[in-house]
Amino acid sequence: MDTHTSARKSIRRRRRWRFAVGVNVAMALVLAVMLTGLLNGLSARYYLRTDLSRAGLYTLSEKTLTLLRSLTDPVDVVVFFQRGEETFHDVEGLLREYMYHSPLLRVEYVDPDRNLARAEELAHRFEGTEPNVLIVHSEGRYRIVRAEDLAEFDFRGIREGMGPARALFKGEQAMSSAIHGVTRARMPKVYFLSGHGERRIDNFDPFVGYSSIAGRMRQDNVELDVLVFGETPRVPEDADALIVAGPNRRISQPELDLIHAYLERSGRVMMLIDSMTRTGLETVLSRWGVSLGDDVVIDPEHTLTGRELFVSEYGFHPITERIHGVTSVFYMPRSVEPMTRQVASSSDQADRPHVTTLASTSESGWAERDPDQTPLHFDPAIDRPGPISVAVAVERGPVPGIDVQIRSSRLVVFGDSGFVSNGGLTGGDEDFFMSALNWLLDREELMGVAPRPLEQVRLVLDRNQIRQLFWLAVVGMPAAAGVLGFVVCWRRRR
Repeated sequence: MDTHTSARKSIRRRRRWRFAVGVNVAMALVLAVMLTGLLNGLSARYYLRTDLSRAGLYTLSEKTLTLLRSLTDPVDVVVFFQRGEETFHDVEGLLREYMYHSPLLRVEYVDPDRNLARAEELAHRFEGTEPNVLIVHSEGRYRIVRAEDLAEFDFRGIREGMGPARALFKGEQAMSSAIHGVTRARMPKVYFLSGHGERRIDNFDPFVGYSSIAGRMRQDNVELDVLVFGETPRVPEDADALIVAGPNRRISQPELDLIHAYLERSGRVMMLIDSMTRTGLETVLSRWGVSLGDDVVIDPEHTLTGRELFVSEYGFHPITERIHGVTSVFYMPRSVEPMTRQVASSSDQADRPHVTTLASTSESGWAERDPDQTPLHFDPAIDRPGPISVAVAVERGPVPGIDVQIRSSRLVVFGDSGFVSNGGLTGGDEDFFMSALNWLLDREELMGVAPRPLEQVRLVLDRNQIRQLFWLAVVGMPAAAGVLGFVVCWRRRR
């Protein structure tokens, strides 16, 4: 009797112990699920993103971060992309970074092939929007960024029967420009001087036209217009900058005085002046501390045919801050250098223009005074040895020591106008030009947001390596997990 009673007590104790263990396991599972849900909820709201890509494809520049921190109103972005579009995943990853750094940025994804009602609504609201675009809008203003504006393509494979390959991703540049455009109440207005053989923004000719760079400027939210002094007796009051692009005729003295007067009243001017031309701008530039050489700049170690100049030597300036390491290509430029002043009064020193070299040749280059000779060679009697400057930036602000908010005068001079022609936009030419323009317009947040290289990593395996990978991933790892589970179960039963 005592044996049976003892056995029953032992069985009841085991049952209670098993029940307690079961309850403990159930509670542990419930708590684990609750903890997992809590951690997921917290991680969805408070998380840290790290860019592990080799090229830093999704790391935003400091200029973009400054722009995002300055937002005061919500900005909506509609990703109107087909799912098979080549840049969709790059855009998606980039926008996650934008949203991470600014809660005011809201993103909506619309598939034009599936959500037909929403697609029709967008087409009606934003004037016939086509698929594969980004629509950035805020407070009634909007900008359209097309897929082809987000990447640069490499066409070298076409000769071998291959299609164009994406080489650079320009998503940040395009997005930041669009956000800047919709959050600013007024677009800056830039005038192109005309009437002296200057390059025209409505000319599509590959050699002399400026239609491509004009389109890039409009994409960057700049309003363009043409200025003819015969029709307007002064630079208009609404001009944020004036561009003098490649004149090949002499500019009259009254017109030169108008340009100088505009600079004197805190104006912003960009001049692109070709070699072997006499325009009269030399006198204006000399008053602003710039020497315009009557020569052609040569650098035999940085050229292919002898007519172009590959520039990779940049000075230290906000314009060139983001383009170091990028090559610009000039075509037979002339020298543009800071003037050396021997004597200057103290008052002149206080308010004198500050001239900075932006780009120059290497020490192997020189300023050629006789470009008609064949072959070209350095003549120490008349030529000047390198490095030779081919672009400068000039700024004259308020007198130092006086705390007043006065807009400074700014001037950028390039010794060539062909480097941003329709057929001349190669290398870093566009970035150099746009960075200079944004400096003139006080748009530092858009200066030099360089495109990111797209690297394609291909894993090439032979048949033996594929077989080894199969046994490791498909057989080995599941088998290891099964063996580990069997060992744990066997030890618990003991």
